Amino acid sequence: MLKRYPFLKYSLGVLASLILIIVCFGFWFVSLLPAKKLNIENTIAEEIPYLSQNRISNRGKILTVVTSTAVMGKSQKKTGYELTELSRAYYVFQANGYEVSVASPLGGKAPVVLDKEDMGIYDYAFLNDEEAKEKINNTLVLEDIDFKEYDAVFFVGGKGAMFDFPNHPMIHEMLKNYYENNKVIGAVCHGPAALVNVKLSNGSALLKDKKITSFTNEEELFLIPEAKNIFPFLLEEEIRKQGAKFISSEKYLEKVNHDENIITGQNPWSTWKVAETMIKQLGHTPKEREITGEENAVSVLAVYKSKGKKAAKEKISEFMFDNSKPVDRLLIAQHSMLEVLGGKVSGFVDLVSLVSFIKSCEKKLLKNN
Repeated sequence: MLKRYPFLKYSLGVLASLILIIVCFGFWFVSLLPAKKLNIENTIAEEIPYLSQNRISNRGKILTVVTSTAVMGKSQKKTGYELTELSRAYYVFQANGYEVSVASPLGGKAPVVLDKEDMGIYDYAFLNDEEAKEKINNTLVLEDIDFKEYDAVFFVGGKGAMFDFPNHPMIHEMLKNYYENNKVIGAVCHGPAALVNVKLSNGSALLKDKKITSFTNEEELFLIPEAKNIFPFLLEEEIRKQGAKFISSEKYLEKVNHDENIITGQNPWSTWKVAETMIKQLGHTPKEREITGEENAVSVLAVYKSKGKKAAKEKISEFMFDNSKPVDRLLIAQHSMLEVLGGKVSGFVDLVSLVSFIKSCEKKLLKNN
């Protein structure tokens, strides 16, 4: 048959070559990824200097609120609160001298989303923290709380928040009281759903004319194309409808808006900054913390988006050689795949080259040491 149809032989040869190239590229790409961190799952809070050293005496109380919703509407898709958005804020508040409570609309054990690819030492320390486990397994019922005891409230993200935060009477009453008494309000990712539909004493919407951010329409629809049919509304869209000045960044990069006593973050990667901005709003300089490799990677991605690959490489060198700071190449590799899914081949190539550059920097540092 191949003699009779020579073009078929040529086509099979091309196909075989393409398959070989793809397989070789796949092995090379995997080789760029960091090895799994050993024993990170066993991290305990006492091993982290930020949490165990130079402890700050009690300054007050902060309430964190998580969703009680375990399923997204009629879709049967599982949901809950995002562990990383609670654990990181929890430890920032605690390290800065605040007692932290965890509440939910229904109380008890709230449904949680664990994304192991995004989890770091603080998240595993939280899971191994007996006091924290007691709080998340027995969350306080919102309606039973005397919210006046707290100096601030923080609404944790997770898609479940879209269902039980927007119309909860206790949340409405609390936020009206906190805003009008200049108490601190924080929310991240889908957490700002709590701000929707809140009316102040003068009848105006809490969100009117406020600089707000949240998980964006672009981020939502990229992950769940049918989101409009699953959620009661798209969060960015609803926030805009209620008169807010919605300000966002590139998808899946850090963005925090601070307007008076309201601090909001766009997505999970904004959690650290939201929590530390809340501490500033409470009148304190946040305790010094070693910035994580993930946060440095997000900074590199922001430079890449605004200034290009060359500037991003310079930022990597600055972190790693000038300041001896890690850069999480796994996160940048994950963003390279997002570029592919978005049809941006050039972006994929650029980010893969950045991952390769980080790996080569790590080798140089290891050799020099």
